[in-house]
Amino acid sequence: MAPNVVRSAISVFFEYDTPKIVHIKSKKVGVINRFLQLVIIGYIIGFAIIFKKGYQKFDTIQSAVTTKVKGVAFLNGSEVPNLESSLWDVADYVVPAQENNAFFVITNLIVTPNQRQGVCGEDKTVQGANCTSDATCAPMAGKSLPAGNGVLTGLCNTTTSTCEVRAWCPVENGGLHAPTSPVLLQSKDFTVFIKNNIEFPYYKKKRRNILGIQNDTELRNCRYNPSDPVKKFCPIFVLGDIVGFAGEDYKAMSVSGGVMQIVIDWDCNLDKSIEECVPQYTFRRLDSNDFSISKGFNFRFGKYFRDINGTEVRTLYKAFGIKYIITVIGQAGKFNIVPLLLNIGSGLGLLAVATILCDVVVLYILKAKDVYREKKYLNVVGDDAYKGLKTEHVNDLNEAISAATNHTYQSQSTTPTPNSITNTNSHFEL
Repeated sequence: MAPNVVRSAISVFFEYDTPKIVHIKSKKVGVINRFLQLVIIGYIIGFAIIFKKGYQKFDTIQSAVTTKVKGVAFLNGSEVPNLESSLWDVADYVVPAQENNAFFVITNLIVTPNQRQGVCGEDKTVQGANCTSDATCAPMAGKSLPAGNGVLTGLCNTTTSTCEVRAWCPVENGGLHAPTSPVLLQSKDFTVFIKNNIEFPYYKKKRRNILGIQNDTELRNCRYNPSDPVKKFCPIFVLGDIVGFAGEDYKAMSVSGGVMQIVIDWDCNLDKSIEECVPQYTFRRLDSNDFSISKGFNFRFGKYFRDINGTEVRTLYKAFGIKYIITVIGQAGKFNIVPLLLNIGSGLGLLAVATILCDVVVLYILKAKDVYREKKYLNVVGDDAYKGLKTEHVNDLNEAISAATNHTYQSQSTTPTPNSITNTNSHFEL
């Protein structure tokens, strides 16, 4: 068995397949073939070349973004726990002042005023902080709890019934929740100026998103409006409108905060005028209002000052708000013969798919498949073809014929007995 396998493998090595052209006159096969060819050609021309601009060479975008938020709000102290009535401007509610391709605006607050460094009881909501005696806290002296506000002293504060910590006192009350009526709801009327400068380095083309505006006065007074043919290029956006364009409610989002994305899309066709290279703005919310755990967006920061005795004091703010992330995408394309030829070449290669599918129909599906298969495949044995496997097969066949012949000869050469002859003659006489 093994020699046969080896000889078969060797014989395959010394073979060569060449295509054979067979013209098949059939309405069914002809219609299928032409239909597939039309579909492939339509894909190449309509989608790959025209729709996807397969005749252009594309350059990726290089971008820089700066933002400037404006707006003033008055916070009524009677409506905000632990906060005095005060005026808040951009220096107060935009934290930090500058970010790369992003900005954050405070919409809601939890305030812990007049904190001083000292010793006080830990917050009751911190797991492991509750105690009844020093024995409970002593093993943790010098450490801090995972969600704690300070370093444990090892003593139990009898006033708060929590372990004592060295921290900014009084510690933040972790049981407080953000006010259901956002304290900085006026921020929905604030504006942000987004200045975006781009470049396509391969084509040495630069653009920016300040278009159709003639002077500074016109720029200050314009507001983005996607329905207006001129104002849709205005780079100043109302924060409430940004959230609204994403289909969200600004007030509901302001309670616990969230994350918004502003997408600036530059899709430029440099075969046309550079003036037609303009940005398209889209807006969407990246987080979800349906989250039940760690919902929204918040962080803490402090404002520091010194009292009349020179002691450092701070007001701790847990700030809830909306983080706006700016994403710039785009490309610029211009006619180039190389991508066009590549798309045409790949399209011609796809035409072979029509032939393959038609072969499947002809050889395996149609009723006359045996006839078509006989016409398509032809075995030719050359003078120098590998004979090993064939010779062995012939020898085996000759041996089988010889054995059968000998057996027949021996059967026929057996001499009949007299009794058999007599019986035969008797038979005929009857």
